[in-house]
Amino acid sequence: MMNAAASHTATAVLFLLLAQSALQPSAVRADDPRPKETRLAEYLSGTQFVGKFTVDGADNDPKTETYTIKSCEKLPTADLYRLTARIKYGQVDQEVPLDLKILWSGDTPVITLESIWIPGMGTFDAHVLIRAGRYAGTWQHGDKGGHLFGKIVPLAETDSDKSKTPSSDDSSDGKP
Repeated sequence: MMNAAASHTATAVLFLLLAQSALQPSAVRADDPRPKETRLAEYLSGTQFVGKFTVDGADNDPKTETYTIKSCEKLPTADLYRLTARIKYGQVDQEVPLDLKILWSGDTPVITLESIWIPGMGTFDAHVLIRAGRYAGTWQHGDKGGHLFGKIVPLAETDSDKSKTPSSDDSSDGKP
């Protein structure tokens, strides 16, 4: 038989687990019967990754970044998705289709770039996991690299409040 403290702790843990489950986007929710690949493509379409990135060895604060995902579709090849993304980087402002691997660690998708050439920008490596409306990972561009992290928000939210939609226009650090 549980004492009052143990019962309270068990109730708190159960509440936290239920709350965390309710906050997960449908892309990773296990209770949705559709294939996870379909849910992920729908979830990423029409979103913006809004956050920060660091540059290894730099003593400055993290810089602001945004990536707009116009659409995402699962391709027939295993683990391959086409993300049509708008990338703003220095003088570059372009929309490009990117065929990227998205691998799964359990029910967590991980965007995986391994020596991917992006027109007008160069070759990049990155591993970015997506979980509960947030993203985090590492990036590499030539001899520069670092970390990136932030929130994933629907474009409707960013369109309605431009003051909360930062953009990055510093191209001196080798990071899009």
